Amino acid sequence: MRILKPFLLPLIFAASLPMATVQAAPADVPAAVAAPGRPGEAVALDESRKPVEVLKFLGLEQDDRALDLFTGTAAPFTRVGYYAEIIGRAVGPKGAVVAWEPANLLDDAGKKNFADLIARVPNVHLISSTAADLTLDPASFDFVLMHLVYHDTYWENEEFQFPRMDPHAFLAKIFAATKPGGIVGVVDHVAAPGGDTRAVVRKLHRIDPAVLRADFARAGFKLEAESDLLRNPDDDHSKLSLDPAIRGKTDRFIYRFRKPR
Repeated sequence: MRILKPFLLPLIFAASLPMATVQAAPADVPAAVAAPGRPGEAVALDESRKPVEVLKFLGLEQDDRALDLFTGTAAPFTRVGYYAEIIGRAVGPKGAVVAWEPANLLDDAGKKNFADLIARVPNVHLISSTAADLTLDPASFDFVLMHLVYHDTYWENEEFQFPRMDPHAFLAKIFAATKPGGIVGVVDHVAAPGGDTRAVVRKLHRIDPAVLRADFARAGFKLEAESDLLRNPDDDHSKLSLDPAIRGKTDRFIYRFRKPR
């Protein structure tokens, strides 16, 4: 699948204030979430995922060029482009979303599902590759989202033909593709501290927040803020995040990282 080139966004000039900085407006996430035409299975996830509050906290803005990593094209892991569709609507026609899905997880049904999404929201664009072959133009994204997926950079699975990834090499690509001052938002399932990260991910599909913070710091990102919006003290971190008893109700952390200017 062709890798998209950066979009040329129009320059905005303030004639009467030539030295002023134009402040971008917040993305209209409430309207995006309320938009008619969203699939019912996506709407059903809104209560547990709280996309309006999450994207407000993360700082999504109108006209942003966004990257949605592990966007989702099929069950059992996630719903098709859940956040790609919301972000595409919210950033407006001058913004855009590049949605990446690992090639081994993208089958014909997934392609059809995503074609339907793009028909609804034309400023969303799907790309697919292995993690090793992922190619992104430098400094091309204002906003990057990793929703319930960073732990998968430590996952490998023969059944799903999901090869071992190098989390540090992957984050280096994301750092290079993020604009200076750009945001990377991360939501993930909390794992108890300690233990081998790959073993924990393989068993529970969770990650120790301290491991994630260390990985992002090593890549060069700065942790700007965190939110307890999706925290759940009743989750003891012992169950697989996909277990029906806890799915949609896991203890989840939200981090807003920024690439230094």
